[in-house]
Amino acid sequence: MSDRNVVRNARRWVVKIGSALLTADGRGLDRESIGGWVAQVAQLLDQGIEVVLVSSGAVAEGMSRLGWRKRPSSVHELQAAAAVGQMGLVQAYEFQFQQFNRHTAQVLLDHDDLSNRERYLNARNTLQTLIALGVVPVINENDTVVTDEIRFGDNDSLAAMVANLIDAELLVILTDQHGLFDSDPRKNPNAQLISQGRAGDPALDTLAGDGGSLGRGGMITKLRAARLAARSGANTIIVGGRAEKVLIRLADGENLGTLLVAEQEPIAARKQWLAGRLRVRGSVTLDAGAARVLTELGKSLLPVGVKCVVGDFHRGDLVRCVDEAGNEIARGLANYSAAESRQIIGKNSELIAGILGYCDHAELIHRDNLVLV
Repeated sequence: MSDRNVVRNARRWVVKIGSALLTADGRGLDRESIGGWVAQVAQLLDQGIEVVLVSSGAVAEGMSRLGWRKRPSSVHELQAAAAVGQMGLVQAYEFQFQQFNRHTAQVLLDHDDLSNRERYLNARNTLQTLIALGVVPVINENDTVVTDEIRFGDNDSLAAMVANLIDAELLVILTDQHGLFDSDPRKNPNAQLISQGRAGDPALDTLAGDGGSLGRGGMITKLRAARLAARSGANTIIVGGRAEKVLIRLADGENLGTLLVAEQEPIAARKQWLAGRLRVRGSVTLDAGAARVLTELGKSLLPVGVKCVVGDFHRGDLVRCVDEAGNEIARGLANYSAAESRQIIGKNSELIAGILGYCDHAELIHRDNLVLV
């Protein structure tokens, strides 16, 4: 299979549209452009391709409606702008999709929705149902209520999490640049577009720039999103959203933008969720033997192989597993709290009951709840 055939053969897409595109660089919603993307999505749906939209633009649209020229720094002002702007954003999508007799659904998410196992499954099941019904979900971060502590930070990360959530095969990030270049095209007219790369290639980080005044993301967030999406086997395209019929041309296999290829096969749904959770509550340091057991043998983590516990986590929280050099090698759900873990590390599992007064698990982290990173 040729590289662009992985795009052409993908049957479930997540398409993310950035603020600069949606708001005509700050001049209010660009309804004509939105209509163009919606028409393309409708055509993809007619071709049997399932599409979920992740749309920025609520804060930027709210700023435009409120007459604010500069993005506010106050959380409450940002939340107010999001509340005002979300109305216009949803109305624009709803109106355009109705022209094609397509129903839409607004879905607002925050990080807690995807880091809590029960809410994660609820969100997944709802989106799967909407897709099966032929409804187009329009997803945005719930900026009105989210705080810095629980926010995704940018809609590129949110889009990647959604790709994990629904088992998408392709993440398309529409941006105001044609793709990833070997230098900043805004400063170097001779910059060359990178047609393809590996999502996990660290050398690409040096090529990424900062975001503009409207969005929170830059090219670096798009690279991070590609890596996150790759954890569930999704390939990523970073491409200019203003290119004529860009989505249709991608579906036809045309060589547009930058394709970042996932280098691993999809992992089990539960482990997708673990890998995608960004909020960890602590860490455990493993000795060399335990590190090898996890990375080479795929075994559970036993207390005897742990040397140190950091943080104040509870049972069921996500923790990092690091080697003696401090390198993260895995993450998983702890069977014991940090306080309990400190009492049993370095001990054989048969001693847990005598130390804690009970023993629900012989493992500190079971292999079913652990994923390598």
